[in-house]
Amino acid sequence: MTGPTVPVPRSAEPEPAAGWAPTWALGRAVLLAGLLLVAGVLLGRVDLIVLAAPFALGTAYALRRRPSALPQVWITPGDDGPLVEGGEVAAAVSVGNPDSVDYDLVVLRSRVSPWLRIERAGFGHDGSADGATPGAVPSPTGGARRSVADRPFVTSVPRAAAVDLELSGKALRWGRHPIGPAGARVATAGGLLVSRAVITEPVRMRVYPRTEPFEAVEAMPRAAGLVGAHHSRRPGEGGELAGVRVFAPGDRLRRIDWRVSLRARQLHVAATLSDRDAEVVVLLDVLAEAGRSGGVGGAASVLDTTVRATAAIAEHYLHRGDRVSLLEYGPGARRLRAAAGRRQYLTVLEWLLDIRAQSSPHEPYDQVFGPQLLSSDALVVVLTPLLDEQSAQMLARLARAGRFVVAVDTLPSDLTPPKDGGWAPVAYRLWRLDRETMIGQLREHGVPVVRWAGAGSLDQVLRDVARLATAPRVGAR
Repeated sequence: MTGPTVPVPRSAEPEPAAGWAPTWALGRAVLLAGLLLVAGVLLGRVDLIVLAAPFALGTAYALRRRPSALPQVWITPGDDGPLVEGGEVAAAVSVGNPDSVDYDLVVLRSRVSPWLRIERAGFGHDGSADGATPGAVPSPTGGARRSVADRPFVTSVPRAAAVDLELSGKALRWGRHPIGPAGARVATAGGLLVSRAVITEPVRMRVYPRTEPFEAVEAMPRAAGLVGAHHSRRPGEGGELAGVRVFAPGDRLRRIDWRVSLRARQLHVAATLSDRDAEVVVLLDVLAEAGRSGGVGGAASVLDTTVRATAAIAEHYLHRGDRVSLLEYGPGARRLRAAAGRRQYLTVLEWLLDIRAQSSPHEPYDQVFGPQLLSSDALVVVLTPLLDEQSAQMLARLARAGRFVVAVDTLPSDLTPPKDGGWAPVAYRLWRLDRETMIGQLREHGVPVVRWAGAGSLDQVLRDVARLATAPRVGAR
């Protein structure tokens, strides 16, 4: 769209005219006019001089006002709030004319992340532009569709105005996806002068993971906080009835059970259990990646399942008032401290955008689990594909340390064996058998291993962990 003034960012200042260069059209016009004039003078031909006059006068008239500044290009993301997988993407690539002469031709092009499928692109309100066809374009191989933004767009810009190339489409995958870099070249003075390419830095759009439906039982191994939604075994001001007892100093009058008091001829009060919050530690195993990501609605890789499951688990427990912390099991050993509330959920989503798979030649256990990092009452949910022996050793060490551990298998169920032929299928089956043996050994060590399947994935496991936590322990004499 065209406006009366150019909304120039503060960092974009007009540049000197040194960025402008003559085109081949200017060279041909000057050469032709000069040859005709020289030939007319030498040969005494007035007709040649008359023929050269339009070229000389036209060139002089076009160059009467030369540009003094280069065009300005910037990228503006949409202001529709947080973007989630499958949501609508909106952005604009703008080119501004800060000069006092019109831009006769502007060629604008921008790169866009393949995970941002731009389906409509155009200048102004009609959604169309020269050189652009609205809608997605099939790829040459007949596979996934490519973005319509992957092509040059042509327009003109009046003086002291700006034109926006509006982009809209769909976000296919979580992460920080760039729009840009974007570049523009301008022709003015009737096409006799052209600017150098002006390129702006990319702008990264944050796409949060889609939260998969997740539900879990309220039973927790041990509730450690002072307030919350889980019933503890400690008497207190909660909502769970623990029994009726004789009135004692300090009891509230609203707790008096009048029926029992009248029968017993002595004041009795209803005793309740206190509600406690729990600490949930989500441990993300990023030592290996497997599978191919197909974006929202497509196949999910290990990282896709890990990130989406983490967002679902965090949303569930934070909504119930629990405290959630995140740990990254890998060479980076990133941490997110435990907290509760809506702000923590947004922080979790932001933290997940920087997840990357990184192998480590060394055991990162001591680096990840520092001294007094894990509470003894915390529930540790480990999201792991179990592709590395270090991951299995980490789970076994946590179980031996007396932690309440639940392992969630994030390996894609549709992972196919290699098709190279030869011994590859046999090696794949042997690897599968070895992995099943490793999972069986973890279960023997007291580590429940379940496959992530959305809602209800951890119900039975959490019941078992809570029952084991409340069971009496036999001590050796």
